[in-house]
Amino acid sequence: MLQPKRIKHRKVHKSASTWRKVASRGYYLSFGKYGLKALEADWLKSSQIEAARRAISHSIQRGGKLWIRVFPDKPRTQKGAEVGMGGGAGSLSHFVAPIEAGRILFEMDGVAESIAREAFRLAAHKLPVKTRFIKR
Repeated sequence: MLQPKRIKHRKVHKSASTWRKVASRGYYLSFGKYGLKALEADWLKSSQIEAARRAISHSIQRGGKLWIRVFPDKPRTQKGAEVGMGGGAGSLSHFVAPIEAGRILFEMDGVAESIAREAFRLAAHKLPVKTRFIKR
């Protein structure tokens, strides 16, 4: 799964302003002919991005090229089960990619539109946000 090689801080701010934001960058197709655009803001876990990538790769079967436009670089901590309040932060649990509404998540090129549309439909089922298929 995607994660940074190393991080400077174990905890980072949650940044609540992400939920109301509309993407000001990464909102148009840069590499491929087809794309999957997020319509809502949320955090994508690295495991969700990997599950969507696998669904797309399995669907296009070694045809075309895929670009992943988001990277999970925000560390999240979690305390163990049945641990009481206090005692500081938990240990590092996973990494998330904060995405805004309108952000392009994946791009694809080199396949027919029907194949790309089906691949992105399968990937959208793995993601916690509403998405839309777009084309250049």
